Amino acid sequence: KIQLTEAEATEIRCQEKSKGGLSYEVILAEPAITPSVQITKRTATPGKKDLSAEEIEEKLKAAEERRLSLEAKKMADWNAKMAKIEEASRKKDELNNEFMVQTKEALVAKMEHYEEKREAIINDKKEKLKVHSQEIEKTRNSLEMQKSTELNAIEEKLRTAATLRDENMKKMLERLKEHNTTKVAEVKNKIEQTNNQAEIQVIENKLYAAEMNREKEIQKKLEQIRKHERRAEMVRQNKASLCNQSENNAALSG
Repeated sequence: KIQLTEAEATEIRCQEKSKGGLSYEVILAEPAITPSVQITKRTATPGKKDLSAEEIEEKLKAAEERRLSLEAKKMADWNAKMAKIEEASRKKDELNNEFMVQTKEALVAKMEHYEEKREAIINDKKEKLKVHSQEIEKTRNSLEMQKSTELNAIEEKLRTAATLRDENMKKMLERLKEHNTTKVAEVKNKIEQTNNQAEIQVIENKLYAAEMNREKEIQKKLEQIRKHERRAEMVRQNKASLCNQSENNAALSG
């Protein structure tokens, strides 16, 4: 260790820690004690001298004048502020009145424009409804004419079918009557020519069977005619229903 002393209570120590390296330790001395600070007392100032009555009166008068001056200044400032407030209030009222007038004028103009626009829209709607009603009436008249034409055609067909049916019935009855007359004559001739009771019975049975077949044939023809009439009536009703439906659809779509 290498010990170096620079002061009486302070020392520095140096120590070699490794090759080419040194370590230093610095030991500080105790702090020195400073002398106490002496406190000096201020000497008392000498007392003020007494004032006379005149000086007091002058001071009071000066104070009164200062007070009056301050009050006058305050009043002037207050009056100036009040004047500014009144001016601002007046300007505010003027601006409010002007705003109300402008707003009222704008509202009146807007209402007039709205009223004109509403009248124009109503007139346009009325015109469109008028045209629409005319188109509906035209369509209805056209459908009525078409319906009437189709009904007339159906009735004409039904009348023609009824006429043909009656003619066919007459022809069929005449043929059956003629056929029966011929058959009866032939059977009578056979009966007159034969005396065998068994053959007569067979012939009578054949006549009865022929009569029954004739009745069945007539009933069958009549049933076919009734079916044809029912079918024609259904066709007519369906046609009328289709006409009514077409008319309603045209009215709704119009």
